[in-house]
Amino acid sequence: MTSEPVVRVRDLTKSYGATRALQGVSFDVEPGETLGLLGPNGAGKSTTIEILEGYRDRTGGDVSVLGVDPRHGGLDWKARLGIVLQSSGDQGTATVREQIAHFAGFYPRPRDVDEVLVAVGLEHKADARIRSLSGGQRRRVDVALGVVGRPELLFLDEPTTGFDPEARRQFWQLIRSLSSDGTSIVLTTHYLDEAAQLSDRVAVVTGGRLVALGRPDELGDEEARTPRVSWLDDDGRHEVRTTEPGALVARLHADGGEPRSLEVIRPSLEDVYLDLVARAEQEAGGVEEARGATDGHRASSAGVTS
Repeated sequence: MTSEPVVRVRDLTKSYGATRALQGVSFDVEPGETLGLLGPNGAGKSTTIEILEGYRDRTGGDVSVLGVDPRHGGLDWKARLGIVLQSSGDQGTATVREQIAHFAGFYPRPRDVDEVLVAVGLEHKADARIRSLSGGQRRRVDVALGVVGRPELLFLDEPTTGFDPEARRQFWQLIRSLSSDGTSIVLTTHYLDEAAQLSDRVAVVTGGRLVALGRPDELGDEEARTPRVSWLDDDGRHEVRTTEPGALVARLHADGGEPRSLEVIRPSLEDVYLDLVARAEQEAGGVEEARGATDGHRASSAGVTS
């Protein structure tokens, strides 16, 4: 017996007047899965997330989140979600512990407040006023408020902005522990290493369209994932793409001894992502150019016949 997806999106569209922010986006999020939703600014990520959270209406398509259409999600449904927005408002004079405890009271099965404080690295700031914290520390409070309710589905929008490297690694451990406990997660981030570390699958959105969906190590076409071998010899710098880098390195050793500055570079998620976005933008530009030429031809023809 198979489990139903936690999130199911089919042909999602959103228009603002003549502007189409989303154009037929479809994907699922499986139980316990972390889906990284990636794309440049203005790609449609935030619009997608806001529709899933029930904060924004869609123009078309079908959406189900925890078995409910977000348009009709009530308080019981919202209590099953955790949301960490890009930014939050000032928390006034409350201390860190007071604010987390206050939010814990909204949920039927909240996490222990002290456990959450440790998880986000704020145990030593528990009694500090939130308004006295640094930007990075306030961001940790945002994360704490998002996870204290023990959500079935957690939305993380740029969660580690302002974190130092150590805090980011601690946060990654928290997310892995949530995922291992069965929490499903939708993550948006501009840190491609973070997406690679945390995501079971990655969805790339650009220009309002879903251009790629798959595991981080499977994303992109074969050419984009092909390793590069780079080395230096008396003729200068050489770089070759090959699916068999080990065999090429062995031949180089056999032909001329130890190559200088030898590197085998396997494309990272960032490399593949940038390639996908560039290709999608190039294709979209070509479509717009062709459309403009067609419209111009029609206008010209209309002028002649009239």
